[in-house]
Amino acid sequence: MNDHQPTPAENSRAEKHHKGQHPRHPDPDAEDNRGETVTISQKEYAQLRDKEKESLEIREKMLRLQADFENIRKRLDREKIEFIKYSNEQIIKDLIPFVDDFQRAFTAADKTNDFNVLHRGVEMILNHLVALLKDKGVSAMDVVGKPFNPSYHEAMLQVESDEYPENTVVEELQKGYLLNDRVIRTAKVKVAKPKETSAFPDNGDGESFADDENP
Repeated sequence: MNDHQPTPAENSRAEKHHKGQHPRHPDPDAEDNRGETVTISQKEYAQLRDKEKESLEIREKMLRLQADFENIRKRLDREKIEFIKYSNEQIIKDLIPFVDDFQRAFTAADKTNDFNVLHRGVEMILNHLVALLKDKGVSAMDVVGKPFNPSYHEAMLQVESDEYPENTVVEELQKGYLLNDRVIRTAKVKVAKPKETSAFPDNGDGESFADDENP
């Protein structure tokens, strides 16, 4: 019979096994995540470098395009502000000569003390101004005798009329104007309304029978 005496190491393993402990074994999943060295060919390496260079070039182009777009946006904003600021420049240039004409007309009237001189000067200026507005596409509305239209007319009064039917413009109080086909100012007008009929017939003397009942 072979009497084997356990060694101290065997006694230690036996003791750990008895206590529920097990010896540790290498765990491949517990290895750290240090980068592994990958071997590639010279051709593959050159391709990777080309791809990296291409990506950097694309990024630079995107950055330049973004900067160009921002510059264009700022330039358009400045141009818009300038356009709004000076959009009336031409019409103002066209109107300034009328100021000169008015000043000359008043100067001439002061020298002569003649109202007719002033009247003729103002009339001439008005004709020139109307011609300028017409050249710019502005025209006055023709409203009298036309059916009332709230898109073109502003009713200020309603009056009885023997000449015009109900809801017809009978008088123009203030001219209305069109810019090409767009209303830029409605005309202020009087509009015909139905005649009010008396509850009592006329007695022939221009008075209603209701007046005859009064003593």
